[in-house]
Amino acid sequence: MENIQIQFVKKSANAKTGPIPVTVTERASCPDTCKFKGSGCYYESGFHTKLNWNAIDQRKRGGSWEAMCDQVKAIPAGSIWRHNVGGDLPHRRGYIDGTKVGKLAFANAGKAGFTYTHHDMTIDTNRAIVRMANRVGFTVNLSGDNMAHADTLADMAIGPVVVVLPIDQMENTQTPKGRRVVVCPAVKRDDVTCSSCKLCARADRSVIVGFPAHGSGKRAAEKVAMQ
Repeated sequence: MENIQIQFVKKSANAKTGPIPVTVTERASCPDTCKFKGSGCYYESGFHTKLNWNAIDQRKRGGSWEAMCDQVKAIPAGSIWRHNVGGDLPHRRGYIDGTKVGKLAFANAGKAGFTYTHHDMTIDTNRAIVRMANRVGFTVNLSGDNMAHADTLADMAIGPVVVVLPIDQMENTQTPKGRRVVVCPAVKRDDVTCSSCKLCARADRSVIVGFPAHGSGKRAAEKVAMQ
């Protein structure tokens, strides 16, 4: 993915993220290993978000990876921001592009950037890149499809883990191996946002963050979570 297209939004209008910088990366960034690809993906199933994704794919919005990194560098020190409300880390046939991720991690120095990935973590180089990003301060959350998968990812000890939960799961719970799962505070309370919570931006946290399936594709997403 040499010429990947990515949109940088200086101040999000999303009620859940809060007024923080966010990005959206073109669909080609999403790996085939993501079980929500084409079936339950929140960004794909939303009407307005899907239109925005289409515009990015068609090169009508957004810009280059290098331009995005420059914009990240300009974010004030100490600020929290979210990479990829839609999309995933750039890759070549499922292998994460370490050069691009390294540039982004460098641009994030002094800021609290965070993201999520559904890339295949059984691949050695993918694990190494995620571990590197988390160690230098750019938080990459490993996305679990369900509780058992979340345990598998947590056992790797390369970064924090999140997991998709059933639609009506609003109470904290635990994985089959006994790891604590905390339901996203922004889901449970209207007065909490990514901007104020910052839990997903903590690479050193011990808990797994759970997200009940949501959006117009939530039924399809729930089927994955229940597997």
